[in-house]
Amino acid sequence: MKRFASIILVLALLLSVVVGCSPAEQAPPVSSSSGDTSSGDETPADDPKPVETVTMRLAEVHPEGYPTTEADREFARLVEERTDGRYKIEVYPGGILGDEKSVTEQIQFGALEFGRLSLSPITEFEESLNMLMLPYLYRDKEHMFNVVDGPIGDNLLVNLEENSGLVGLAWFDAGARSFYNTEREIHSPDDMKGLKIRVQETELMMDLISALGASPVSLAYGDVYSALQTGVIDGAENNFPSYESTHHYEVAKYFTLDEHTRVPELILTSNLVMDKLSDADKVIFKEAAREAAILERELWAEYEKKSEEIIIEAGNIMTRLDSNAEFQERIMPLYDKFGAGYEDLINEIINTK
Repeated sequence: MKRFASIILVLALLLSVVVGCSPAEQAPPVSSSSGDTSSGDETPADDPKPVETVTMRLAEVHPEGYPTTEADREFARLVEERTDGRYKIEVYPGGILGDEKSVTEQIQFGALEFGRLSLSPITEFEESLNMLMLPYLYRDKEHMFNVVDGPIGDNLLVNLEENSGLVGLAWFDAGARSFYNTEREIHSPDDMKGLKIRVQETELMMDLISALGASPVSLAYGDVYSALQTGVIDGAENNFPSYESTHHYEVAKYFTLDEHTRVPELILTSNLVMDKLSDADKVIFKEAAREAAILERELWAEYEKKSEEIIIEAGNIMTRLDSNAEFQERIMPLYDKFGAGYEDLINEIINTK
């Protein structure tokens, strides 16, 4: 009986507490957001939207580890970093996306965003760029970069953009091409007489060999080693790294540093890509390309030095000309043929300090 009375008393007390509790004293409603103490009538703030990433592609014909490929990746890294991940550039080395001519066309028609390209296939879209590849045009590497990094190079790229929609962002180094052969040292054009020299199949290069007294031979690059070995050709021409990496130095012991041509390279894109960028992002892309070009030039110099050391250690004979003036004199008719209409530009290039 006493136990029953106690239970009745406890229930009565609990009921009086509930009935007497004011609305302000009641517990607040549970919020769906952790830590949110706002009233139920307020709309919780939306979570910030994740950054949307635009993925682009860059085509490269050279393999991993090559100076241009390393610089491509630096360009991609800088763009992604400086746009806070809004743009990501994927680099495809080893010619996965096609040869340089195909890549140039893909960029122009918007099927591809970027490419690292030799100047040669780009001249198809802007004839004036051919003047940058005339033989014996530059005194040295510094002279060439003073030309392409200065007003002359800027104006040529403006012409390219206006006439084709292609946009050059920065100039890369590809070294200087020189002659090598299996027969003898070359000190003057007379030493080239009768030699069969493999060159790129362009009218300019074929005429260059003929003007120097040798016989030009058109041959696939992959066949040069065996052709040198069997005597189908007596020589070829290329830069130090290519001469070494293809092992041509094993079968053609004579290398002459005449540096007859320098062909600069470009990171290329199009107006189709650039027009989609804000003005601020355009600056980011251009600056990233220029910084990557500085790295590429440094890496190229290191690469050339290592290749030269390998060639010298192999016992090859390196002929360094005191002057290539005699070679220049022999090929001057080519300037009249291929530089017709661009005489002022050629003189401007020659006189650049």
